[in-house]
Amino acid sequence: MATKILIPTPLRPFTGKQDVVEVDGATVGELLGQLTSKHEGLKKHLYNDEGKLRSFVNIYLNDEDIRYLDREQTAVKPGDTLSIIPSVAGGIGAAEAPPVTLSADEIKRYSRHLILPEVGMNGQKKLKAARVLCIGAGGLGSPVAMYLAAAGVGTIGIVDFDVVDFSNLQRQILHGTPDVGRPKLQSASDRLHALNPNVTVELYDTALTSQNALELFKGYDVIVDGTDNFPTRYLVNDACVILGIPNAYGSIFRFEGQASVFGTKEGPCYRCLYPEPPPPGLVPSCAEGGVLGVLPGIVGCIQANETLKLILGIGEPLVGRFLVIDALRMKFRELKLRKDPDCPVCGTHPTVTALIDYDHFCGVSPAQQTAAEPAGGSATEISVTELKARMDRGEDVFVLDVREPHEYEINRIPGSTLIPLGDLGERFAELDANREIIAQCKSGMRSARAASFLREHGFKNVKNLKGGVLAWVDQIDPTQPKY
Repeated sequence: MATKILIPTPLRPFTGKQDVVEVDGATVGELLGQLTSKHEGLKKHLYNDEGKLRSFVNIYLNDEDIRYLDREQTAVKPGDTLSIIPSVAGGIGAAEAPPVTLSADEIKRYSRHLILPEVGMNGQKKLKAARVLCIGAGGLGSPVAMYLAAAGVGTIGIVDFDVVDFSNLQRQILHGTPDVGRPKLQSASDRLHALNPNVTVELYDTALTSQNALELFKGYDVIVDGTDNFPTRYLVNDACVILGIPNAYGSIFRFEGQASVFGTKEGPCYRCLYPEPPPPGLVPSCAEGGVLGVLPGIVGCIQANETLKLILGIGEPLVGRFLVIDALRMKFRELKLRKDPDCPVCGTHPTVTALIDYDHFCGVSPAQQTAAEPAGGSATEISVTELKARMDRGEDVFVLDVREPHEYEINRIPGSTLIPLGDLGERFAELDANREIIAQCKSGMRSARAASFLREHGFKNVKNLKGGVLAWVDQIDPTQPKY
């Protein structure tokens, strides 16, 4: 009897967009072997060069974490389900009410809280005395900050250094059309004070770094992770563990979300789940893969809910539990997490006791990027201005667009040929290995992976278009729309 393997959204381009693949095998190793034989493009995502399962990919058998077993030899039986979960980033209040008071206006404002026995006057005072720091004022930070302000959390800190862009408005509900071009911190502050003038909003116009994180986090009761990149996600995790501050975690990609609570004394941290990050470019960002606008609202509300529970000391926070949300099917799955005694950050004998260089750890430092380039360095890239000049001269240039068909409909480089990255493994034989190929995507990430793949398969003259079609629109053809 075949076993079902559930394929997450980021890996579905390599299974012909299938979300469930059925294969035969008596062990997890046999099942994954059959899966990667059937869909070769998955192999580099699941296994490293030594043939071992990657540590940033977790395998669950019937929603049970099997990382501490021999995953390859773990037996499966009829009816079992295997899930692949890759990385895409108790209460704290005192039993008695803190020394704050509620005004008559606040009592009226929070009346629906006050009649909840789990909250009441004592709990609402805890909320007023609490301090929560939101990392980011974007898709996740927007609903988190708004619901925390509405709930009466006394002090909300926000770390962000970006400005509002039109593309943000589809999901970042802290900001409106008149805010385009404004710093997100200013927009967020205005919106939160309009929602609840009783809260204090502390703004930090800076990038979060290893140099400032510990100082910024000190004095806050909960840190809410609304980041969109792996270096900052590991930084937030490690700083929370070092300082002993709970981390209300959330992440989103396309139609899927994840949520948990990391960094508590008894529970696991993010590194227990994913000991190391995926290589740069392997996991696409929301800017590359897209995200359903309402999804950060769902996940952000869960993060806000967990934050309120932590402050109030009520309910069962998502400690040791990993919530996976499928917005297309509206299904919620809860996976059990274990604290790793060998975790370098929160384990029995931690080796990471101070913040490190997280760009270097995640392989995105300039030195790492240079080292990772194939022989020839910059010769493997081409600018849009150089490409346009060569096209104008009538040179024989083949532009390979590796985006999805729906992206190709939005804008394109004239004369380009579309083969989506997920189809390239099965269709690269359609290309002439002796011809120069310029790989291109939205911004250059997916096309860099495509160029690397083609070189590995014998294509000698492949270049990546720096900046992708967005650079083409900016510098060559501004009449085309951007997305």
